[in-house]
Amino acid sequence: MARRMIWRAFTDKFVMLLFATVALASVLPVSGRSAEIASDVSAAAIFLLFFLHGLRLPREELGRALKNWKLQAALFLFVFGLMAAAGFGLSHLMQTVLPVDLALGLLFLGTLPSTVQSATAYSSLAGGNVAASVVAAALLNLIGVVLTPVLFAALASTAGVTVTGDAVLRILSILLLPFALGQILQRWLRPLVAERKALVTWMDRTAIAIAVYVAFSGAVVDGALGRVSAGQFAMLGGVIALFLAIGFGGAWLTGGALRLDGPDRRTMLFSGAQKSIAIGAPLAAILFAPDRAGVILLPVLVYHLAQLVLSAPLAARLGASADG
Repeated sequence: MARRMIWRAFTDKFVMLLFATVALASVLPVSGRSAEIASDVSAAAIFLLFFLHGLRLPREELGRALKNWKLQAALFLFVFGLMAAAGFGLSHLMQTVLPVDLALGLLFLGTLPSTVQSATAYSSLAGGNVAASVVAAALLNLIGVVLTPVLFAALASTAGVTVTGDAVLRILSILLLPFALGQILQRWLRPLVAERKALVTWMDRTAIAIAVYVAFSGAVVDGALGRVSAGQFAMLGGVIALFLAIGFGGAWLTGGALRLDGPDRRTMLFSGAQKSIAIGAPLAAILFAPDRAGVILLPVLVYHLAQLVLSAPLAARLGASADG
């Protein structure tokens, strides 16, 4: 069963879409005026993505989730505390052996919030608290839209990285504004979205793929990806493996130290250790110049695939033990 799940992780349609997007950007990058148009299309797609997020998240679920304050507080501190600190430490450790932007990508990865769909799916499979997982991931993503840029800017200041006022304005207008509009219009439009889940999922993934394509196109045109050697790519893989050990091992140990019950501890594991490319790709497109965004986003892409592969056997084993 675990092998079958690992294979599904590699052949997941979204993972394959991301690989295809990176491959397309590598051989057919957009540049010049076309790049400006693609960037505008990406911004519009991201606006729609967060508008749909606002439509889909019931406000009453937020209130219920906050009652489980112990789990929610633990997830918040783990995701934006320990994982951000791990990203900061690994970034500084590797800045002398990896290109600057690739090392910064480790920090950016550490400051990102959790996933929504895969964290919830694996929590369910492992016998976790699914309702708490759904809302926790949604809350972390909403907070992350604001907190991730602030955390990243504060921790990356030694590398001369700053978040400009223009970037903050773009975050508010492209990410937070559409989410707020979705919440306001939820009463009228949410039933339409609920009836078209497959279409909405396709639109979500397309928006993320466009952001990834624009980011990697900039890196290819600038030649930034070509300056990363095979040895440095291998080294990145090793660092991501260490990051996964910190994330999954730390989340499980934290849940045990806090004496969370079985379902909540499983939710802590998958909602705490996974990282969201659905937030990472749009934020990278807004925060960084096109020639840097693709390289900075590379660790997020590698981690995304690796977390799915690792989560598959873990969830199967935990689910079997919970049933037993």
